[in-house]
Amino acid sequence: MPELVVVAEQLLAPVPGGTGRYTGELLRALAASAPAGWTVSSVVARHADIEAARIDGVDGPHVLPLPPRALVATWQLGLPWWRGDAVHAPTPLAPARAPRGCTLSVTVHDTVPWTHPETLTPRGVTWHRAMIGRAARRANALVVPTQAIADDLTRRLPVSAPVHVIGHGVTELPTEEPVDVPERYVLAIGTVEPRKGIDVLIRAMGELDVPLLLAGQSGWGGLDPASMAADAGARVRVLGRLTDGELAYVLRRASVLAVPSLAEGFGLPLLEAMAAGVPVVHSDAPALVEVAGGAGVAVPRGDAPALAAALRDVLAAPARAATLSDLGRIRAADFSWHSAARSVWDLHRR
Repeated sequence: MPELVVVAEQLLAPVPGGTGRYTGELLRALAASAPAGWTVSSVVARHADIEAARIDGVDGPHVLPLPPRALVATWQLGLPWWRGDAVHAPTPLAPARAPRGCTLSVTVHDTVPWTHPETLTPRGVTWHRAMIGRAARRANALVVPTQAIADDLTRRLPVSAPVHVIGHGVTELPTEEPVDVPERYVLAIGTVEPRKGIDVLIRAMGELDVPLLLAGQSGWGGLDPASMAADAGARVRVLGRLTDGELAYVLRRASVLAVPSLAEGFGLPLLEAMAAGVPVVHSDAPALVEVAGGAGVAVPRGDAPALAAALRDVLAAPARAATLSDLGRIRAADFSWHSAARSVWDLHRR
């Protein structure tokens, strides 16, 4: 019986982020949409606790006899490891190549290591450039989430592998778990790191009379939202990492979602907010503009006054907010994890 193996290491990362959510949701959808006769399994490095990588309907995770750093080094050096008839790597952490009779697809989420290297660690830039470059040469297929990333990637690298644009999906929000939130607030979702434009958003919030709630873990960069808020005269509350139920509660009650990122490959919070009927104000990062499809309000990246004006407009105009809510729901209906999974299956059944 043929087997598709998915590298699920991102589910066990200290800060799984959007790529962790992508990995989990795609794994579930791949298992639910498996063609007749196929099985789906997952694999991870050796960890003390692998419970976070268990997915209903997926065999595994199978544990490799290497800790995470050793696995990264092994694959970075090009040493092989393989099992199964097909492998999908939801991040650039992938084996060097597919042996004869096996197919390898790799998801490249963005081109940030080239466009905004200052928002990553120097080591991260080097690693991502090397691993993405190798996948572009050796994989059987590259998966990217938007046409904007496909175009930018092929401009920056010699790409031998066929490039396939496969968008993300919308996750059905689970049963809500109450969180103490104010009646009106601007919400931002994502890892708190330089690329997300949180500094710009906090400066913009200094011009508004509603608070900002930040849902997400602290990432690289050592950003201090409390200190930035004090400097900007803004009201900011850091919620940290929320459960899915808490996130559902906070998202559904937001007055507007702000996505001020300097760069994105897709923008999953934007899509999930639109599906929930929450108005969205986002930066003009090409991938965000593509995913929003005109159903959000776009502002220039890094422009705090423009961001403040756009947020104020939505907050002060209920009719405008209602229109954006309707447009967002219509746009979000174009995306599903089932469709994404079927497209990934097609790469391995040709």
